[in-house]
Amino acid sequence: MKAILTALFFIIFTQLSSAQGNTDTASSKKISKAEQELLDLSKLKWQWMSDKNVDKLGHFFHEKSVFVHMGGSWGKEQEVNVIKSGGIWYKKADIQEASVNIIGNTAIVLNKITLLAVVGGNEVTNPFMVTEVYVKEGDEWKLGSLSFTKLLTP
Repeated sequence: MKAILTALFFIIFTQLSSAQGNTDTASSKKISKAEQELLDLSKLKWQWMSDKNVDKLGHFFHEKSVFVHMGGSWGKEQEVNVIKSGGIWYKKADIQEASVNIIGNTAIVLNKITLLAVVGGNEVTNPFMVTEVYVKEGDEWKLGSLSFTKLLTP
């Protein structure tokens, strides 16, 4: 009986050690030029939002884009107006993880971030998983959807 328990322990320990060694498959995967372009574009978007650069954002957001926040959802025009007026000021997005999946002319970028923002005059910090959906029109990627999911743990 002792030999069986020892063997089971060894098998479980070996499996756990093996699984822990492969927890970060996204970072070990070689990314393509298009994937890197999207990750760079996503990062640039956060900077434009921080800078309140509504001219670049207005061009970058698809005409039919949608934005999902903790307090509601709306389209391109309202998002640009919210940024321009300072209703939401995306001061700093600290990106902990980022990944991209391209499916034809659509790309999905996931960003795990800690967002420092000013909302309604109050400075807040929240951990989010942000889903960004991009569509390729001609040679340009346009942001079609930006959705914030608040994480329970930072």
